[in-house]
Amino acid sequence: MITSVFKKSTPLNLILVVILMLVFFLLYQLQDLTGVISPISICKKARLFFVLLGSVFIANFVAKKNGLSKDSGYTILFYFLFLLFFPSALNNLKIIASNFFILLALRRLISLQSLKASKEKIFDASLWIFVATLFHFWSILYIILVFISILFHVSRDYKNWILPFIALFAVGIISLFFSITFHKNTFEFINANTTTNFEIDYFTNNYQNVAFSIFITMALFFVVSTAASLSHKPMLLHSSFKKIIATFFIGIIIFLISSNKSNDLLLFTFAPLAMMATSHIENKQAQWKQELVLFAVIACSLFSFFSQL
Repeated sequence: MITSVFKKSTPLNLILVVILMLVFFLLYQLQDLTGVISPISICKKARLFFVLLGSVFIANFVAKKNGLSKDSGYTILFYFLFLLFFPSALNNLKIIASNFFILLALRRLISLQSLKASKEKIFDASLWIFVATLFHFWSILYIILVFISILFHVSRDYKNWILPFIALFAVGIISLFFSITFHKNTFEFINANTTTNFEIDYFTNNYQNVAFSIFITMALFFVVSTAASLSHKPMLLHSSFKKIIATFFIGIIIFLISSNKSNDLLLFTFAPLAMMATSHIENKQAQWKQELVLFAVIACSLFSFFSQL
């Protein structure tokens, strides 16, 4: 029954997900409320929500525009459900903003397979990645995805390999200008944000640990499913799905090496994982299997959310 609602992307199921996102966002904000409510704090929360919502719709656009989904509403549904696993991420503006710019970069890199305006796409993607770095430094690792995309599609033109460095120079100059204008020390910022920590002992309660364990298990299931079914997909989509898988694993590496470690960092994996989950659901299989997988994700996400409130 649930699968039939989201089998086709319609304004109705889009509105449904937006309403559900708003409800759960408000639920978390209300229980996390500290201090006096003011117009400024309301504006900040609204900004946070709209950036988050924008990320969901960019992921959905990438999936539909590039043939990674069959015009269904599953991608936005899965993205929303994965958000519920780690409700504290709903308050992490830096990670949400960084992930938003990474998704803008991913949109350009996935569309690179058309070979139209390839130089503009490479430069734009690199630029967005370096902007994302200003919010969370280790998102710079996504520049690897740019070089992977160049290797897949336009490796023969040496100019394409130089474009990411031009984008780095552009963002560096802009950052330097702002640091001088607002008296910020760029070198202190870089030094403070380039530290690493490989230990996973940050859990403040058992429910965070359980949510993390369930999420990782589910993520591995969808990654293996996508990799195993890749040979059955059209050749045209192979490079796109490889980039999606690479995006997921870069997100995992960012989580593993970041010093201020928390489950919030897994936000980088939600978009590629939502696309892979959509691919799994849309594979030819008995409807009861689709319903079972979707029900399991819904049940686990709701348990994770309410147990961490």
